[in-house]
Amino acid sequence: MEIEKKFLIKDLPDLSKYEYIDIEQGYLSTNPVIRIRKKNDKYVLTYKGSGLMVREEIEAALTKEAYYHLLEKIDGRPITKRRYLIPYESYTIELDVFSGHKEGLIMAEVEFPTVEEADSFTPPAWFGKEVTEDSRYHNSNMIMENP
Repeated sequence: MEIEKKFLIKDLPDLSKYEYIDIEQGYLSTNPVIRIRKKNDKYVLTYKGSGLMVREEIEAALTKEAYYHLLEKIDGRPITKRRYLIPYESYTIELDVFSGHKEGLIMAEVEFPTVEEADSFTPPAWFGKEVTEDSRYHNSNMIMENP
């Protein structure tokens, strides 16, 4: 089960001190969500159930060859982003700086162990508007649209 909140960013922190992962991903289906993802040199197939803040998530490893074979079959355009991993309280903020057709979009996601923790979360001051309930900001909906 995945429990996460999403936020736009109003003031970008200094990112030079944080680790990051380069991500490329595409969607074989958006209903249900079936995603392929390249994270640096790791490849994953993900199924995500319906929902906005809380939804089922199942992952399976892919080979590099399988990833590139499936990449030719995705809907829309691939999403590319650099994900910074920023410690905050007992959480890790995943700050995504998008490139490609989403250049200029910067979003943060925070995952939680329970709905109660998600509901009581106070974001840092540099976060902007919460967009968890705005489906335009789900990556599976950004393969064509421009939020």
